Amino acid sequence: MCTECYTNESFVFDDGIAETYAPRLSPAGDQNRNSDGVILDIASLKMNELETDVPPLPPRYRFRDLLLGDQSFQNDDRVQVEFYVNENTFKERLKLFFIKNQRSSLRIRIFNFSLKVLTCLLYILRVLLDDPMEGIGCWGCAKKNYLNTSSTDVIDWGSIFWVNRTLWLWGIQVTVALISFLETMLLTYLSYKGNIWEQIFRVTFILEMINTVPFIITIFWPPLRNLFIPVFLNCWLAKYVLENMINDLHRAIQRTQSAMFNQVLILICTLLCLVFTGTCGIQHLERAGGNLSLFKSLYFCIVTFSTVGYGDVTPRIWLSQLLVVIMICVALVVLPLQFEELVYLWMERQKSGGNYSRHRAQTEKHVVLCVSSLKIDLLMDFLNEFYAHPRLQDYYVVILCPTEMDLQVRRVLQIPLWSQRVIYLQGSALKDQDLMRAKMDDAEACFILSSRNEVDRTAADHQTILRAWAVKDFAPNCPLYVQILKPENKFHVKFADHVVCEEEFKYAMLALNCICPSTSTLITLLVHTSRGQEGQQSPEQWQRMYGRCSGNEVYHIKLGDSKFFGEYEGKSFTYASFHAHKKYGVCLIGAKREDNKSILLNPGPRYIMVSSDTCFYINITKEENSAFIFKEEEKQKRKGLSSEGIFGGASRLPVHSIIASMGTVAMDLQNTECRSSSGATLTLPSENGAGSRRPSIGPVLEIADTTVILPCDLLSDQSEDEANPSDDDSLPAPEYVKGYPPNSPYIGSSPTLCHLLPVKAPFCCLRLDKGCRHNSFEDAKAYGFKNKLIIVSVETAGNGLYNFIVPLRAYYRPRKELNPIVLLLDNPPENHFLEAICCFPMVYFMVGCIDNLDNLLQCGIIYADNLVVVDKESTMSAEEDYMADAKTIVNVQTMFRLFPSLSIITELTHPSNMRFMQFRAKDCYSLALSKLEKKEREKGSNLAFMFRLPFAAGRVFSISMLDTLLYQSFVKDYMIPIARLLLGLDTTPGSGYLCAMKVTEDDLWIRTYGRLFQKLCSSSAEIPIGIYRTESHMFSTSESQISINVEDGEDAKDVKDPWAGKSHRNSTSSDQSEHPLLRRKSRQWARRLSRKGNRQASKTDEKINQQRQELYHRSERQELSELVKNRMQHLGLPTIGYDEMSDHQNTLSYILINPPPDTRLELNDIVYLIRSDPLANVQNGSHSQKSSSFRLFPSNEAARSETQL
Repeated sequence: MCTECYTNESFVFDDGIAETYAPRLSPAGDQNRNSDGVILDIASLKMNELETDVPPLPPRYRFRDLLLGDQSFQNDDRVQVEFYVNENTFKERLKLFFIKNQRSSLRIRIFNFSLKVLTCLLYILRVLLDDPMEGIGCWGCAKKNYLNTSSTDVIDWGSIFWVNRTLWLWGIQVTVALISFLETMLLTYLSYKGNIWEQIFRVTFILEMINTVPFIITIFWPPLRNLFIPVFLNCWLAKYVLENMINDLHRAIQRTQSAMFNQVLILICTLLCLVFTGTCGIQHLERAGGNLSLFKSLYFCIVTFSTVGYGDVTPRIWLSQLLVVIMICVALVVLPLQFEELVYLWMERQKSGGNYSRHRAQTEKHVVLCVSSLKIDLLMDFLNEFYAHPRLQDYYVVILCPTEMDLQVRRVLQIPLWSQRVIYLQGSALKDQDLMRAKMDDAEACFILSSRNEVDRTAADHQTILRAWAVKDFAPNCPLYVQILKPENKFHVKFADHVVCEEEFKYAMLALNCICPSTSTLITLLVHTSRGQEGQQSPEQWQRMYGRCSGNEVYHIKLGDSKFFGEYEGKSFTYASFHAHKKYGVCLIGAKREDNKSILLNPGPRYIMVSSDTCFYINITKEENSAFIFKEEEKQKRKGLSSEGIFGGASRLPVHSIIASMGTVAMDLQNTECRSSSGATLTLPSENGAGSRRPSIGPVLEIADTTVILPCDLLSDQSEDEANPSDDDSLPAPEYVKGYPPNSPYIGSSPTLCHLLPVKAPFCCLRLDKGCRHNSFEDAKAYGFKNKLIIVSVETAGNGLYNFIVPLRAYYRPRKELNPIVLLLDNPPENHFLEAICCFPMVYFMVGCIDNLDNLLQCGIIYADNLVVVDKESTMSAEEDYMADAKTIVNVQTMFRLFPSLSIITELTHPSNMRFMQFRAKDCYSLALSKLEKKEREKGSNLAFMFRLPFAAGRVFSISMLDTLLYQSFVKDYMIPIARLLLGLDTTPGSGYLCAMKVTEDDLWIRTYGRLFQKLCSSSAEIPIGIYRTESHMFSTSESQISINVEDGEDAKDVKDPWAGKSHRNSTSSDQSEHPLLRRKSRQWARRLSRKGNRQASKTDEKINQQRQELYHRSERQELSELVKNRMQHLGLPTIGYDEMSDHQNTLSYILINPPPDTRLELNDIVYLIRSDPLANVQNGSHSQKSSSFRLFPSNEAARSETQL
């Protein structure tokens, strides 16, 4: 601001003269203004002189001073004003220095403590220099020798009142006493608050006067210089000063030590003061008795206070005996109070957990686990999985939880196995003090888990987000492993090193279960740490194979450092995968370039391996724990073997087997000579008995050949319709397009190329059970779907449900194989969710629940192949934790009875409740499985529940099983990306996807899994990773489920062996059931007699009797069937589909992950495949495939040559 901007203002100077200044106007303004008025003439004011005299306003004062009318800027005279918080008096300044100021008062207390300790040391020195046998008396008087008498009744009072004190010792004691006296009086004066008697009668003041005033008197009265003064009582004053000094120390350094430390220090000081007082007092009093030395007095006090009491040293006179009584009484009063306070603090510390030692944090490694509430299941899953890795055995686990430790958790943490490695701290992650107690800044990692049992899962996520923010703010360099529940909250914690969103993984896994059976079990077994020893003692073959293969996990190694894959440098990925599996039994599933962070699953035959690549493979154990054992013949011929002699050369690679042990895998490389051509020919028997040539399996090429590998052009479906014409020509084929979904329901979802509708469907057309102006369909039957339905029962249509639809509509799914999806919702969906799903084909919703049979029938359950029951959020919290799944289990059991052929996939809150799925009362086989589970749990298995039939078959799933995915990421940082790629949550260009194929009768010529591996790699560049096998099995049932068919004449037999693979039918205790044919004839004979005897009976009675007989003979299965049919007729639905449903309950299914190459293939085996990215083949391929669903295996007529092993 300049002087031209001044307004008319009056300024008052120091001399009292007020002047008015006017702003300088522009020339235009001067012409329009009159010289008269309030504005003074410029010439009369001599503005030129004014401008030279008045300096410009300083920048910081201009606007403020104009508003306040302050002209101080014109004068440099300023007055500095000092403000005092306290009164500026001599007493207040002394009080500030001695009491209020933390640092100065701390120095005063340290000085005072030193004086008290010095007086005690001077007293001990005086005792050691004093000899009563030389004579004692007052200062300057004649010394008298008071000899000890044998009588305890006569007391030499002179030896008690007088002592020998040298002049220099007296001078030191007087000086110390004078300083202590002046300090005490000064502090008393400064702390005086109006009641002088309160200051005088304090114990500390009285002790100070007893120990200081007599010394001061001896200055003026010399004869009293040898007077005994109980200076040893200063030990109590030293204890009092020490307590105050510790408090001041904490305030001065702004750090709080443990209250337990303070209380222990006080207790120790109290014991020392009691012992020191008793020792000095008894020693002095016994000068008139037994003349005990200072050491013997100390010995007597220790023996007495420890309640030992040897009796070899005892006080002789009654004064010392009285002192002992007094000291014991004081100890009985003081010590229990101190111990009580100590025990209370100890109990409180046990609740809060204390602190994690800073020294331990700097010398040992530890991780922090932050949870809202700690349950025993969560704790054991974390500890078992975390400590399953050998290199984590020396780590400490610090648990930070705001709630008090649970009784079961406390009992587990007292086990020696965990008590030395697990530390429980009660505190909040939002408090820096608690994070400091856990030494978060020194932690190797921090795991933040959400409370999934909360009814409001969004609120649980908000708490997790705040914890993650707090930890990141306090310890920015600490790696974060965060578990989130809702996908829409994931972007708040994207800064974390590893994030697992439960609903994303859950819905993607449940979706893949519908097209790749038991995907949930496959992923669960891969992310669990297992030794592969489960079930090896079982008499069941499938349990031994299943338990053995469950030990396979995902590992990584650099190609240049690998024995498994090092020899395949410069070869194609498919070549390396096949030959590594054939030679070592390991399954190579992915790779990663050194300069690329993205992991590629099965990048295809065009991917050339280099030494810097990181290989990801499935095996029983990692290569570093493997030992390679060669036979003598192999050692001699190993150098001469060439990879080119595998398919028809003179040299052959051997057939190998894997011998696994705990922690180490020994590769037994046996050399087997090649058989003759006739003996090795794989032939199929013909109908006439003559052999025909076996279809050949081409070699897996080292470098990709575009003429051999069939590119899958899935972007164009024109050939699909040509190869597979529609069964119903009258119905036009629906037209779909491939693209990215336009609307994502939440931030952070990975874009996936999907089958989409050309035009978004109106919201009214998404409702399955209600017609609209676009169509009049009101049930699933009216739509005429060609493929089986997939029904999903969900309480609320959350954003995570979007991840259920995307994998089922991915672009690599053939259009003719798309299954209609029906969402059975308890609550109506919101518009933003409908906006996200209206672009997908054949996706509908219906409001209803699974406990209503009418809703199930309307949504087309009889036309469904899979029913997915998602755990409801409202039932996750119950008074009894494990009862949260009660409603879901009972509803699923009802549907299991009503629709026996339906594949029901259920999500449970607690994995232990899966034993109630498909429950059969008094089932001997289930009881045997329960005993096997208990044995495996006793052996320390992390997968004790794996032998439950619903879990092995992939019919049940609990999201808590995936907690280990987050735990494993601490050691295997690639597990979460690989799991997301397998489930289709992420789509990386060039990375493959998980799919499945079924082995038919025409494919059994392959015979073994190893040959299947070769066939897939050579023909379609697909990598198999496991087998889903289903076997027929007859289960023993309860008596209530046994149906008696009067038309059946077979006898029922008991099942004696619970493990028998072929069970016979059960028998009942009824005699009539043993001879049903005899009973049938007796009923016919009775019916003929009744007709002869009572021919006049009415037709109504006959009809009633006939209905009664039918009801009596009707089985439970028939009753349930009639119930469903009646409801379908009531709803106007045809019952044809329900009549065709068959019972497939007498089967068991299980997974074999990476089975040995010599595993025999069986009919209806489903093979898990990792298929390469079709888009990568489209970009590089020269021609497109004629059919997207080409036959994998050629027929016998297309055989070209023999295949030899």
